[in-house]
Amino acid sequence: MLIKPLIKILLVDDHPLVRDGLRARLEAVPAVQVVAEAGGAEDALRHAQNMEIDLVLMDINMRGTNGIELTAQFHAMFPEIVVLILSMHDKAEYVMQAMQAGARGYVLKDAPGQDIVFAIETVISGGIYYSAALAKQLSRPMMPGLLLTARERQILQQIAEGKSNKQIARALELSVRTVETHRLNIKRKLNIDGQAELIKFAVQQIY
Repeated sequence: MLIKPLIKILLVDDHPLVRDGLRARLEAVPAVQVVAEAGGAEDALRHAQNMEIDLVLMDINMRGTNGIELTAQFHAMFPEIVVLILSMHDKAEYVMQAMQAGARGYVLKDAPGQDIVFAIETVISGGIYYSAALAKQLSRPMMPGLLLTARERQILQQIAEGKSNKQIARALELSVRTVETHRLNIKRKLNIDGQAELIKFAVQQIY
C-alpha cells in the first residue's frame, strides 16, 4: 500500500488564537502537518527559507505587509510553495488580487473544516480552488479573465490571435517552455480542459 507523503503547512495569521484554532483543526487530518506558524511577513519568509514547506495557509489582513503582498513575495521567491488564502473577505476583488499575486486558492474563514481540507488537497495536487460562496461572483461576465496575471492576459491575447507557442514566445521574448507553463496556469485558473475551449474563451474575452 502506498503511503501519501504529509503535506507540510505554514500558518500565516497575526492572531495567535486563529492559528491555534487552525492548528487544532488540521492536526486531526492525517494527511497534513503544521510545521510552522508566523504572525507576519518576516517570520513567514524566514520559515520558508529554513524549513521544508509545501503549502502556506495565508490570511490577508495583517499588520505591515498584507497577505496579498506576501503571496506575491512567496510566488517570486519560492515558486514551489503553494499559497492558499484563508480570509474573512468574501468579495471577488480580493480573490482576483490574491490569484494575480500567485495564490492557488481562496477559502473563507467561516467555511466548514472539510472544505479547508479539500481546498488544501486540491491546490497541492495542481488544481485551483475557491469557496462555493464565491462562485456566483466569479462567474459574472468577464470576471474569470480578471483572475489572470498581466503576463497571462498577454498570452491570452496572443492565443486569441491564433498564434502558436513558438510565435508567442518570439513575440513576448520568452522561452517556449515558459509560454507552455503560462498556458497551463491559465487553464488551471479558469478550469478549462481542452485546447479548443481555451481558444474559444480567449476569443470571447479579447474580442
